[in-house]
Parts: sequence; C-alpha cells; structure tokens
Amino acid sequence: MRPRKEKTAQGVRGGAASGSFGGRPKKSLGQNFLTDPNVARRIVASLGVEPGDAVLEIGPGRGALTGFLMVSGAGRVMALEKDRDLAPELPLRFPGLCVVNADAMRFAWDRLDRLPRVRVVGNLPYNVASPIMWDLAWLAQRFARAVFMVQLEVAERIVAVPRTGDYGGLSVWLQSFVTPAKLFKVGPNVFTPRPKVDSAVVAFTPRPVSERPREPGRLARFIKRIFSMRRKQLGRILGADLTPGAGDFLESQGLSPRCRPEELTPGQILLLMNAMGDA
Repeated sequence: MRPRKEKTAQGVRGGAASGSFGGRPKKSLGQNFLTDPNVARRIVASLGVEPGDAVLEIGPGRGALTGFLMVSGAGRVMALEKDRDLAPELPLRFPGLCVVNADAMRFAWDRLDRLPRVRVVGNLPYNVASPIMWDLAWLAQRFARAVFMVQLEVAERIVAVPRTGDYGGLSVWLQSFVTPAKLFKVGPNVFTPRPKVDSAVVAFTPRPVSERPREPGRLARFIKRIFSMRRKQLGRILGADLTPGAGDFLESQGLSPRCRPEELTPGQILLLMNAMGDA
C-alpha cells in the first residue's frame, strides 16, 4: 500500500503544480510555489506525522506539500489559504482536505489547542513569515510540532544564540515559547517564481506550559524596547527603570548595566523583566 500512496501523492502534487492551477503567482501575496517533490516530501517527513494526528497547512498554494500530507497517515488535514482563486480549487484536487479561505495573519492561533497533537506546516511567504510565527508561538500552547520553510536569513535569526550578529528580538521571543531547530537549507531553484535568496526549513517544539512566560504582552513590549537600541548598554536603555533589584539580578548573572541586550539569554531577559517589577 505504501508505494501506491507515494505514487498518488506525486501524481496529485504534479497536477497541483501546473501553471493552470490558480493562475499566475501573485506578487501581492508573496507567492513562491514549491515545485520540487523531493523537497516537499522531506518537509512533510520532518513533520513527524503519526496515525490520527491533525495537520494544519498554512498557505498550501498549489498543493506541493498537500499531496504528501494527504497520504501521511494524518487523521485530518486542514489548510488556511488566503488566495480566493486557489482556496476553492484545493478540495477538488485533494478530496478530504478541509480548506478555510482566511488570512493567517489574522487567524486565532489559540484555537489550535482544541485539537490534540495538531501539527502545523507551511511554506511561508517571506513578507509575513516572522509575524505569523511570532503569533503562533505564544498563542498556540499545545501543538505537537511545527515545520516552516522561511527565508534563510530569518531561519538564522530564529536559532541564533547570544553574542552573535543574528541574535535579536525574534530569537528571544520565539525561544521563550518554543525550542527551534534549523533542519536544512533550500536553494531558490525549487520555486516558481524563483526568489533571489536561499530558504531554510525550521522546526518548532513547544516548551512546556509551565516554562512559558506568564505575561507575554509585557515581554513583547520589553523585547521591543531593549532591542530597538541593541547597541546601547542596558543601563542607558532602561535608565531609572533599572531598579536596584534588577541591578542585583544582573550581578548575580555575572553581568552589569554596561552589558548590551544581545549578551543576555532569553531566560535572563525574562528574569530581568521580572526583577524590574512594574517598571
């Protein structure tokens, strides 16, 4: 049965990639359709679908990943597709697929917690990838795994560690809610239209609920505040808000008000915020 399913996945996917499906790629939606079935298969395999799992695909486009998802053993496959031309065609090409014509930028990601062991996957448009991942990471608490293809530069920022040039607000925020990993690099020649930069596939495993920040809104504001002036010293950025308690915390970590935001781990940034109280 497995060889037959693989053949079906490739056949359906090949049709979905044809130029007639959904018309030309829309620049306004940041569409770069994946055309290599080997890359698509590898992405779906990295999602680790188990029998009975629910899967949500973000932006299926012409269905490069969808065909493989439909034969992955998932109990339910759903998709969010913003393109009004593509959305009604997808269920016709992939019977059993549940498609919602909606903008992932406005999706209520906390709704995923209603689906046990849901897995999320998508080839995300470069222009909206970061905000989508930002929202999903903190609003959805109980997904099993998420796998996304994003711009290589963004992938490097997601997994970056302190004291490196790629480390910044996105790194701190995502690593506060998930454990990210960069899986593999993807060249531009597997897309149509062909982008000018490389891509990479990243995976997210959610952190236990007990380890997640309890005040995400406050943390988001704090991250944006300190990383908007990342080259300045913390003492200068925070000024009078750097309370004695916060100073004591930095000292306990072997740091000082003269250090810069990029020197602190995500955990240290959260603890520093808490040490500042209501400041």
